Amino acid sequence: SVVKEFVSRVRERAVGVEVSKALNPGQQVVKIVNEELIATLGEPAPLNLSGPRPRLILLVGLQGSGKTTVAGKLAQLLRSRGERVMLVAGDPYRPAAIQQLQTLGQRLDVPVHTENGVKPPELTVRAMAKAQNGGFGVVIVDTAGRSQLDDELMNELRAIVAKVPPAETLLVVDAMIGQEALHVAEGFRDAVPLTGLVLSKMDGDARGGAAISIRSVTGVPIKFLGTGEKLDALEVYNPERLASRILGMGDVLGLIEKAEAAFDEKAARDQARKLSSGEFTLEDLAEMMRSSKKMGPMSQMLEMLPGNMGQAARNLSPQDVERQFKTTEAIISSMTIAERRDPEILNARRRRRIAGGSGTQVQEVNRLMKQFREMQRLFKTLQKTGGRFGRLSGDRGLSRLFG
Repeated sequence: SVVKEFVSRVRERAVGVEVSKALNPGQQVVKIVNEELIATLGEPAPLNLSGPRPRLILLVGLQGSGKTTVAGKLAQLLRSRGERVMLVAGDPYRPAAIQQLQTLGQRLDVPVHTENGVKPPELTVRAMAKAQNGGFGVVIVDTAGRSQLDDELMNELRAIVAKVPPAETLLVVDAMIGQEALHVAEGFRDAVPLTGLVLSKMDGDARGGAAISIRSVTGVPIKFLGTGEKLDALEVYNPERLASRILGMGDVLGLIEKAEAAFDEKAARDQARKLSSGEFTLEDLAEMMRSSKKMGPMSQMLEMLPGNMGQAARNLSPQDVERQFKTTEAIISSMTIAERRDPEILNARRRRRIAGGSGTQVQEVNRLMKQFREMQRLFKTLQKTGGRFGRLSGDRGLSRLFG
């Protein structure tokens, strides 16, 4: 089996290996497991969009795997790369799927081709002709799904491939279904020539361990990970990042990428200057919070942290984290500019007014002020010690910010 082969390779490398001076034996084993996992998951491969236009991308998978959402996300990604994209509603058996794709198309300003009473193979042929006449570069077909594998579904997919050979046939698999994904992957692999995998719903509790089995069984590369409901929540596959998720080592690369997308260089420089000079105010805190929201839910960001911080984040209720975040924003928004810039002027009367304006209690205002003073002290300490963040590690550090 896949697992036995993986364990065998790890054992072969681990037994008798000389332990690095920088690592203890346990860390050495983790390093070997991580390296073997990366090798098993395989190298990333770009979408094949070379050749005559339009290029056809076929999305296949079971009902509920997230194909329709992935179609929208993929259209968004390709549009951002300058491609003209057409979506095709290739599931005539579920009106809700057609409606969902049309809604996504409207949000993206991408045309959605659909025809009543036309079988998916012929529908695909007509859509490709329409796309060619309209100057579209990529056609994405959201094919029909079933609650389980059956001959009718597979024959329909074979007929589509026979009529219009796709540039890419991507199998969309729900990361939450665990090892059942192995059976699904085998069924689709035997029906049509797959070219890539998309793991959907990677923002849930699943770490993506099924990716190991699916990758080994199909022999095709993982190309994308679906990491949320938003249309931009589609990650290009990175083996090191996925291996870290599977091993519970956090996803620091993912966190950095989200931060780079959310923060502009000038704002980052200004914030860094204020932090290092001790000029950090509640106005700056509010701006940092607004910027961080662009990265996604705060609870999701915390889940991506490694080590003790990541473990502490998993012990926090996502609802509590989001609630605390909103409470902090409301309190700061209820302050005057002078109060945000100089919290020392907040006497009892001002605090009662702020609590009333933000729909909170005076105790919550007091707690925020205490947390803010701790943050200021922390930043000043970091400046003196050269920026070491040790004091923010673990459950205690997170409790200061979200408790």
